[in-house]
Amino acid sequence: MINSYYPLRSLQQGNWLKLICGASFQHLPSVRNLTLAYALSGVDCIDVSADAAVIASAQAALKVASLMTKAAQNRGYGIKQLPWLMVSLNAGEDPHFRKAAFDSTNCPPECDRPCEPICPAQAIVFERLEDDFSGVLEPNCYGCGRCLPICPSQLIKVHSYVVQKEALASLVLSQGVDAVEIHTQVGQYAEFANLWTSVKPWVSKLKLVAISCPDGEGLIDYLWSIYKLISPLKNALIWQTDGRPMSGDIGDGTTIAAVKLAQKVLKAKLPGYVQLAGGTNRYTVPKLQKLGMLGSNLGGSRIAGVAYGSYARTLLSPILERLEQLQTDKNNEVSTVGLEQEPQLLWEAVNIAQTLVSQLKPIAC
Repeated sequence: MINSYYPLRSLQQGNWLKLICGASFQHLPSVRNLTLAYALSGVDCIDVSADAAVIASAQAALKVASLMTKAAQNRGYGIKQLPWLMVSLNAGEDPHFRKAAFDSTNCPPECDRPCEPICPAQAIVFERLEDDFSGVLEPNCYGCGRCLPICPSQLIKVHSYVVQKEALASLVLSQGVDAVEIHTQVGQYAEFANLWTSVKPWVSKLKLVAISCPDGEGLIDYLWSIYKLISPLKNALIWQTDGRPMSGDIGDGTTIAAVKLAQKVLKAKLPGYVQLAGGTNRYTVPKLQKLGMLGSNLGGSRIAGVAYGSYARTLLSPILERLEQLQTDKNNEVSTVGLEQEPQLLWEAVNIAQTLVSQLKPIAC
C-alpha cells in the first residue's frame, strides 16, 4: 500500500503522531490552517469532526500541502507523504461531543465574566464588535467544559450529541477519509455494537480503525469485548488511551494520566497499537523516554505514538490570530483565507509545529 507507507511505518516504528483538531471543533478556517501547518511538519494523521464542511476544509488543506511538499522538504521539515484523514464518531455520551451554551441576557450586569478568559478556544465573547453578539460561538467550542464550574451564576449548560449513524455513509465514509476513530466508555457496549453495525460495511475502504476510551472500572475486560466484536479486522488498529481529555494545554501534570493509562492498556497485550491522548503536551515525550516507552520494538511496554489536541492547537493559535488580524486589516473575508496566502506566517506556523513533531519524529527517520 504505497500511499499509506509512511503513516503505517510510523506505527510500526513507534513514532506515529496525530493532530486532533477536535471532534466538536467546527471552526473551518482553523481546521484548514491547522491541517496545512501540521501536515507540512510531518504528522501522520489529522483527526477531525464528522462534519461534511469540516472534512472538506481539511481535504482542501491537504491538497495545498501536496503542492507544497517539496518546498517543505527543502526547508528541512519532516513531511514524507500526506497524513491520513480521520473522522471521530461516538457510540454514546462523550465529553468530546458536546457544546457549551448560555443566554447572555441572563448574565448579571455586575458579573466579571470569568468564562471569557478561561475559554481556550476563544469561543465565549461579549459584545463582539462586528455584530454585538454575546454568548458561545458554537463552531469554536470543542466541549472542554472549563467554563462550566467557573460561572458564578451557573448559567452555562452543555448539549451533547451522537453522530447519527444514518448519516455515516453519505457524510463521512464515502468522502474519501482514511480512518475512523470511535469514542466509547466502559458500559457502552450496546451503543458501540449498534454503531459498529453501521460502520462495518465501510471498514474495508479504510486504512485504520481507532478505539478511544478513558479509564474506568473494568476497562480491560471492556476493551477485550470490543476487540472480539470487531474481529477479524484487516485494517491497522489503534487503542487510544484517553488519559485526561482536552487538557494538554493546562500544564505538565496532565500528561501523567495519559502515560499511566497507556501502561495499563499495554499490560493487557491487546492486538493492535497503543497510542496516547488526553493531556499530552511537550512533557509527554520526555516522560515516555524516561520510562523507556518509546522505540521501534513495540513489544512489552512500548507505545506506537502520541496524539496532540488542545496543546497542538494552542501552539499555533497566536499565528492564526495574526492571520485573522492581517486579513481583517486588508478587508478580506477571513473564512476564505488560507495560511498559504501569507507565506511568512505559514512557514512560521510550520516551524512551531515542527518543534512538537520533532520530539517524536527526528527528521532523519
